[in-house]
Amino acid sequence: MRQVRSRDGTTIAYDQLGEGPPVILVDGAFCSRSFGPMPKLAPLLARSFTVFMYDRRGRGDSGDTAPYAVEREIDDLDALIREAGGSAFVYAMSSGAALALEAAASRLNITKLALYEPPFMVGNPAHVPPADHQAQLVRLVAEGRRGDAVKFYMKDIIGMPGWLVTVFRILPMWSKLKAVARSLPYDSAVMGDFSLPAKRAAILTIPTLVLCGEKTMPVLRAAAQRLSEVVPGARLRTLPGQTHNVAAAALAPVLKEFFAP
Repeated sequence: MRQVRSRDGTTIAYDQLGEGPPVILVDGAFCSRSFGPMPKLAPLLARSFTVFMYDRRGRGDSGDTAPYAVEREIDDLDALIREAGGSAFVYAMSSGAALALEAAASRLNITKLALYEPPFMVGNPAHVPPADHQAQLVRLVAEGRRGDAVKFYMKDIIGMPGWLVTVFRILPMWSKLKAVARSLPYDSAVMGDFSLPAKRAAILTIPTLVLCGEKTMPVLRAAAQRLSEVVPGARLRTLPGQTHNVAAAALAPVLKEFFAP
């Protein structure tokens, strides 16, 4: 484990693998550098790149300085970019993709950007998160009800069926989900009202690849399609057979091709 200090003094933990042009991986909700999709993806990319896999603030081995602001998470990513040499490619998924999109619009020195299924609400989605989702999460976390915060995020924000949430509660991974529950309000803040930030996306000037899975939820496919239309010069690519839980083996070759010098 390595560490870098963000602008507000928060310590951000990261792992560095491989050699080559730097690629920074940005997780979505619930995930960290030890849990989720990135630990499987990073070694595959490390054959061609120097990969930076980090714990977003409030999870894993990273610090957490109050008060939270999305701008502080952008500072965290900027600190990693500086640690990588001053510029980097970025791959981000889910709410992390929304964060990376805003970071790129904020003119961080991201030279190529790949985004997998940022969960923006476009069209007429079957499920819409409640307007006060962030306030509810903040309250649950403040009351120490981490399990309830995880349940709320899964059921009320993501729209997962109640029976499936019940199944998750009896799986061994439930304890890992609860361990990062205090950072769920941060993902909620990143997403805001879940609308696609078209004006911010339209100012991007870097090569951008928008990705989605063939078998993912229709709302996520629609969001990817729309995002690829508003980012100037962006490309959309659909990965055959994939869902929101994209397989590293299916994703890595696509990212290697896109990030190739």
